[in-house]
Amino acid sequence: MPNYPLFSNCSIVLLAGGRGQRMGGQDKGWVTWQGHALIEHMQRVVRPLTDDLIISCNRNHERYQHLADQLVSDPNQDFTGPLIGILSALKVARHEYLMVLPCDAPRIDQALLQQLYQQAGERPALFKHQGHWQPLFSIIATAQLSALEQLWQAGERSPKHALLQLNPVAIHCAADEQRLANFNDPSVLQQPLLIEDSLC
Repeated sequence: MPNYPLFSNCSIVLLAGGRGQRMGGQDKGWVTWQGHALIEHMQRVVRPLTDDLIISCNRNHERYQHLADQLVSDPNQDFTGPLIGILSALKVARHEYLMVLPCDAPRIDQALLQQLYQQAGERPALFKHQGHWQPLFSIIATAQLSALEQLWQAGERSPKHALLQLNPVAIHCAADEQRLANFNDPSVLQQPLLIEDSLC
């Protein structure tokens, strides 16, 4: 592993603060797949990319602490959704950009994240897959914190709807892209790790 971050001006947040309702209320980050927790799969991929790795979590803080440089939690511990996790991370991010990723996408790889990083700019950049925006795979300038906070104060709770109001850049993926797959249901935990991933 290099002793410097590959994305030198970019913080990364792994969102692990949800209720995990489709996982029976489990803390999704610590659900096991292929012998490791989902958060461990994600951390292994992103750790070399940044010197400011943030995990957004509302439980098991002690377990998450050794995987991250910083932890953030929802202000009211009321599981209000991923947008508040993104806002909390933007407030503490040490770099010009914040890359946003979920904790439950263990097929992600550095090549895909490099494509996302290359689109960093004043406008947010999001993957778009089969016609659907993927706001939890995005990169946002930390200067956008104020605009996103205003949307939150106005009642917006959807990361997609909030980011769409900031005129995002779309990064289009192949229809059969598997690296963005969310493991948010117990049935998908039985899926094997793909040896050859399609390109985005």
